Amino acid sequence: MKTMALNSMNELKPLIHLLLPLCVHWIAEEMTVSVLVDVTTNALCPGKTTCSQAIYITGLQQTVVGIFKMVVLPLLGQLADDYGRKPMLLLTVSTTIFPFALLAWDESKAFVYAYYVLRTISYIISQGSIFCIAVAYVADIVEESKRAATFGWITGLFSASHVLGNLLARFLPGEYIFGVSIVLLIFCPVYMKLFLSETVRTNPRRDQQSTCLSTIFKVLQDRYKSMRNSVNVVANSATLRRIAYVSFFYELGMSGITSVLLYYLKSTFGFNKNQFSEILMLVGIGSIFSQILVLPLVNPLIGEKVILCIALLASIIYVSSFHASFYNTLCFTINKLQCFVTFYLSAGNSLWLGMGALGSIPQCLFWSYLYSRETIYLCCYFKCNKLSQSGESARIYSWNPVRC
Repeated sequence: MKTMALNSMNELKPLIHLLLPLCVHWIAEEMTVSVLVDVTTNALCPGKTTCSQAIYITGLQQTVVGIFKMVVLPLLGQLADDYGRKPMLLLTVSTTIFPFALLAWDESKAFVYAYYVLRTISYIISQGSIFCIAVAYVADIVEESKRAATFGWITGLFSASHVLGNLLARFLPGEYIFGVSIVLLIFCPVYMKLFLSETVRTNPRRDQQSTCLSTIFKVLQDRYKSMRNSVNVVANSATLRRIAYVSFFYELGMSGITSVLLYYLKSTFGFNKNQFSEILMLVGIGSIFSQILVLPLVNPLIGEKVILCIALLASIIYVSSFHASFYNTLCFTINKLQCFVTFYLSAGNSLWLGMGALGSIPQCLFWSYLYSRETIYLCCYFKCNKLSQSGESARIYSWNPVRC
């Protein structure tokens, strides 16, 4: 066991300049989750513990983000193939800075509305794509046989970052949270710019003499062909279709809870920032245990399919338990089940990767994100043998939504 764990850790060493800024980014984003409920409720519905307006805006935000991400995410995936992982990571990570800068400046009603607008744009560009491109970077470096364990460590680090973010939110005064978050968010692109190495060798452009209009037309045409190829690959693969169906209905069922859970706890039990942070820390600790310790050991024994079934069963119990969650203690207890749900993440990654020769092509199927708010981005890299032999690349975009 110790040897397996050490081997998994050794695989992370070449990824340090990727994982460090990503962990800081996740910490900075998670810091704001618990305090945002109080900020939006106080701004939009002053003097009240519940705010239907904030819930409606959140639902509208989900819908708008989901519609646009069906186009933007595949586009970013192909751009990461064509122009490299590093430029796309810098772009996606940087967009998160601006929405929180507004709330750090002022938490009035007008600024909260402006925050929702900028945050929607930020979600369209960054939510899901950060994790997708990061997994593509990992796939460029790590051997195929060692990717399942590596993804387990990465998702465990993701959960650890959430725990640290909620720990900071628990003890920091509310007025300092957004300021600290912005400093950490600015650190991420600066560090990547200085230390992150590119893993994709981009081909020199031969169409520099082309007119601007013809260049734009060619880019759009190439993107359309790539997306059509992705749809064809999914449609022609029974395994990919099944994973897409499972992911779609999973998120369709879970999104109704994840989008309003904190508002529900605030209105029903009067929870505040500190109690939100404690709940989220509890979930994160369970996720760390399952992803870093349990998953690398269990995966070779029972396989990804059984892990997926266990995770989905835990999700069903988790959702069903909310019908009986009338007491604070029960709310804390049922949230522990989320640590088992995270099994779904790495197992799903490995299933996709086992489909064929894994190339340097980000493949993220995010169509079901239309119904989700905050999920964890599953990215997989798959190269269809038939397409790769003809020199074409298939970008497959995961229908598994993500939180990042």
